[in-house]
Formats: sequence, C-alpha cells, structure tokens
Amino acid sequence: MIEIKTPAQLDAMRAAGLVVAKTLATLSAAVRPGVSTGELDELAEQTIRDAGAVPSFKGYHGFPASICASVNEQIVHGIPAKSQVLADGDMISIDCGAILDDWHGDSAVTLFVGTVADPDQALSDATHASMLAGIAAIVPGARLTDVSHAIETSVHSSERAHGRSYGIVREYGGHGIGSSMHMDPFLPNHGKPGKGPRLRVGMAIAIEPMLTLGAEETVELEDGWTVITADGSRAAHWEHTVAITDDGPWVLTAPE
Repeated sequence: MIEIKTPAQLDAMRAAGLVVAKTLATLSAAVRPGVSTGELDELAEQTIRDAGAVPSFKGYHGFPASICASVNEQIVHGIPAKSQVLADGDMISIDCGAILDDWHGDSAVTLFVGTVADPDQALSDATHASMLAGIAAIVPGARLTDVSHAIETSVHSSERAHGRSYGIVREYGGHGIGSSMHMDPFLPNHGKPGKGPRLRVGMAIAIEPMLTLGAEETVELEDGWTVITADGSRAAHWEHTVAITDDGPWVLTAPE
C-alpha cells in the first residue's frame, strides 16, 4: 500500500525537507579541493542535529555515515571517509536525508570541485533536467510510469541537444517516502507511460535520476554499499522529495 499523508503530515515532511535543503546548501559551500568526504559527513551530521533532526542514513541497514558521498565514477551510496580527499576537477554527488518529528526528507545534488569539464557539466545538467521533468509529471490521476517516461524523455532530449548519449541507471530509482525513508512505490527512471498505480493527493515520492557518461551497467564494491559505473565513466545524481497536491507538485526539499 502507498502511504497517503494528511495536509498536516505533508507540512511536517516539509519541515524535514527544509533541514535537508539547509544541510545540502551548507555542504555545497564547503566543497573545495583539499576537503575530505569524511569532513563533509561530519558537517552534515552537525547541521542536521543542530536543527533538532536525526540523519536518516546513519545506521540505516548498517550504513556508517550521515550522507552518501559518491565521487566521479561512484554513482550512489558512496561511504564518506577522511582518506577520500577531493581534488580539482572532481565531481561529487551528495545524498542527504533527515528525520524530523518522525517524518523524512531526502534529496541529492551533484557538485563540482574547482575546474568543471564540459562533459561533466552537461551530464549534471541532463540529470537535473530529467528530475525536473519527473517532478512536473507528478500530478493527481497520472500513472506512476508517466513520471518514469517523462524522466527518460528528458534524457533523450538532452542527448539530442548535447550531441552524445547518456546511460540511464536502471537498478536504482525513486521511491515513496514519508513515515519511512524507502516505501512503495519504486519509481523507475525509464519506461513506457500509463502503467502502475494512479497518483493521488497526499502521496510523496522521491524522484532521483542517475545518469552516466558511458554505459548503464553498474558494479557494487566489496564494502556492500558503493555503486560505481562498470566502465569507469562519471555519474551524476539529483533528487528531490515531492508531494502530490491539488495545486500540483510540491517540492518538499526545495530551499525556502
């Protein structure tokens, strides 16, 4: 069953989402050459706890950190470490979640460290655009895969505009969210429209496309968490938590 929230519960999710937005803004300002992903993780946890919230990720199925920090060929679930020091030209996807008053917020951004290579910028732009297309498709009465199709269609539009192809990561995707971080339904980032459950007012879904500069195949590292591109190409990841309302999509993790 898909959880339906009351307006008051969505307001509570918005409060959690604002904690996530503030944390990601703080981390975005801190990303620079010489900073370790372990330092970013400490900063994230402090920011979340200072807001009276709890990191969603820390301890989740044994995950050891408060953020996922995925650098370059790492797609998702990268474990932060003091030994992983960012260098000029790196790109990093930071996924962050917070629990406030038992409600969850979840969002991710892709950031650049110093110099930005044109293909990396285009990759991030294409990923971000596909997330926005997915958000626009979250309306009452639509089918779940209408959102998937909107994401995929946006990717193909970016491919034509950029004159190159992107790999759409298929093993991972969006998800329901609310009183738990990961809930039904699973949202693929590709597919034909018109399938899956109908979207209803009060549902909340985390939309999170992940694209690569190469193929879509992935490999999970021996740490049991970090997912990388099989061909070593770089990856980007963007995510927002979105509620379905009578007035259209409400991005709960957008900055105020």
